[in-house]
Amino acid sequence: MPTFTALTTLTGKSQAEALGEAMEQLTPEPTGVGVFELEDSSGLWEVGGYFTETPDGAGLALLAAAYGAQPFVVSELPETDWVAHVKRELSPVEAGRFFVYGSHDADKVPEGRIPLLIEASMAFGTGHHGTTLGCLRALDRLIAQGFEARKVADIGCGTAVLAMAAARVWDGEMLASDIDAVAVEVAEANLKANGMAGAVTCLEAAGFDHPALGKHAPYDLIFANILKGPLVALAPDVAAHLRDGGYAILSGILNEQADDVIAVYAQVGTNLVEREKIGDWTTLLLSKNGRI
Repeated sequence: MPTFTALTTLTGKSQAEALGEAMEQLTPEPTGVGVFELEDSSGLWEVGGYFTETPDGAGLALLAAAYGAQPFVVSELPETDWVAHVKRELSPVEAGRFFVYGSHDADKVPEGRIPLLIEASMAFGTGHHGTTLGCLRALDRLIAQGFEARKVADIGCGTAVLAMAAARVWDGEMLASDIDAVAVEVAEANLKANGMAGAVTCLEAAGFDHPALGKHAPYDLIFANILKGPLVALAPDVAAHLRDGGYAILSGILNEQADDVIAVYAQVGTNLVEREKIGDWTTLLLSKNGRI
């Protein structure tokens, strides 16, 4: 079955959300509509819809004009088994002592490495993206320095690869949360696939908004691999849930956004220890009220 996309951009969150709602009234109806702020500091919002039939070009043109948006760009997507495609394209990832791989590369796990089996899936975090890779490298460096964490929270966990990596090294209370129910299911499936069922508690939550996350605080280590906007909003909660001398590993940050994130976290007493750039992305290692 063919799939069509219709994408446009415009300024203003309220206008973008209103356009998204209006798109849902089109005939043929879209199977889904998304509204996202572009993470390039442009102030633009992207509005897009997916269709199983050719969308109404005239209707889209009227909506774009009515809401002050750019003309919609309509594209037909090829029929592709994306999971199979990703499996073919993804090679194993080495991040210090960690080795992230799919089952199709099970025979490539080297001796002496900590293996993490992560299948191509709907949740973010296979280790190939610069953000996840940066977090794993930062974790590896902490371990090499002799740091130990008995309480770990992985906020916006995706596949839970970061929480799993911590649980491979330390025994303790490991929690992973994501706002997306699908990501939570994927995280639990990954734990089972790695023989780690029960090693990490997976929760559906926005940020720290779950009683279990508050109950187990303060944490020795907090991961948050999301985006600049949510990271900035989470700064007070990260600081409140982190013990003195504990660490936060943050990513999902474009290189040009890093200084802004560092400044916001410094205001809540969580200061920069190191940063690493991988491609367009920066990973930050921060410590609350000093270092160990």
